[in-house]
Amino acid sequence: MDTVTYPESKVVRFIEENFIPLRVSFDSKPHSEKFNVKWTPTLIILSPEAQEHHRTVGFLGPEELIPSLLLGLGKYHFENDHFDEALARLEQLVDGYGQSDSAPEAIFLVGVCRYKRSHDAKPLKAAYEKLSVVFPDSEWTKRAYPYRLL
Repeated sequence: MDTVTYPESKVVRFIEENFIPLRVSFDSKPHSEKFNVKWTPTLIILSPEAQEHHRTVGFLGPEELIPSLLLGLGKYHFENDHFDEALARLEQLVDGYGQSDSAPEAIFLVGVCRYKRSHDAKPLKAAYEKLSVVFPDSEWTKRAYPYRLL
């Protein structure tokens, strides 16, 4: 990723604006053991308290790295009950990177965040309907399958 993804100006800008990056070799102890890093590249989005919220293993090109990082930010906010902030990041991903590999999970989580804010089940069903049209074979469509009944 050092020669393809990281030098890309939009990647550099996105990381600088949203993260405090730290590079640790997969064989650098104790950090590699603490965070269960077994292969490179492994990207982990952590909270300030070092709680893990998102992980990827393996190469990601620039067109997939930014949506993956947006998903991680959305999951961080979601898992801390900051649903407005989570929605902002997840909707940014869906609007700007709607065909990325991260988009199905983001669509699923958009429905869940909207439900958690309103306790209205309609966003869950809407997420399933969108997933079934745009990503019919996604694992996230399968996970949202029960929402079709709402």
